[in-house]
Amino acid sequence: MAGKRALVILAKGAEEMETVIPVDVMRRAGVCSALYIELWRLVLMQGCCVHHVCRRLGPYNVVLLPGGLLGAQNLSESPAVKEVLKDQEGRKGLIAAICAGPTALLAHGIAYGSTVTTHPGAKDKMMAGDHYKYSEARVQKDGNVITSRGPGTSFEFALTIVEELMGAEVAGQVKAPLVLKD
Repeated sequence: MAGKRALVILAKGAEEMETVIPVDVMRRAGVCSALYIELWRLVLMQGCCVHHVCRRLGPYNVVLLPGGLLGAQNLSESPAVKEVLKDQEGRKGLIAAICAGPTALLAHGIAYGSTVTTHPGAKDKMMAGDHYKYSEARVQKDGNVITSRGPGTSFEFALTIVEELMGAEVAGQVKAPLVLKD
C-alpha cells in the first residue's frame, strides 16, 4: 500500500491546525503530502507546489480541504480548486474536507447527495438547497467523501483518512504514539 499521495489545498485564511495535523498524521503513515497554496498567509511548508505542477504530479489518492471561514470562502471562489475537485470526483478519488471546508464542495457542486458534517457555524450554509444530508458526527464518511467538524476533530479526521488509504492496522500504528484519548 505504499506510494499513497495527498494534495492539501490551502487558501488565505486556512485554519492552521486543520492543515498541520492532517499533513503530519498522513506523513507518519507514509502518505506523501503536497501542498497547493492559493494566497496562503502562513510560512510555506515543505512540499509546496503551484497549480500546474500539482496537476502534473497527480492523480492523488486524496484531496484535502482545510477549513477556516476565510479559507473556505477562498476555496469556494477558486476555479482551480473546482477543476481539481471535479477531476478527483470523476476518478472516484477520496475527497476530505474539515470545518468550513465542506462549503467549497457545495460551491463547486461536489458530492451532492452525500451525508456530511461541518463546523456548527457552517451548517446552515451547507444545508441550503437540500444537496446534502447532515450529520452531527465528529467525522463523517460517505462513499469517497470524508468530512469533519473543526480543529478539535483534526486528529480523528486525519486518522480516518489514513485508515481509508492505508488500512486500520496502519492507522492504529500511527495513533498509538500520539497518546490520543479514546
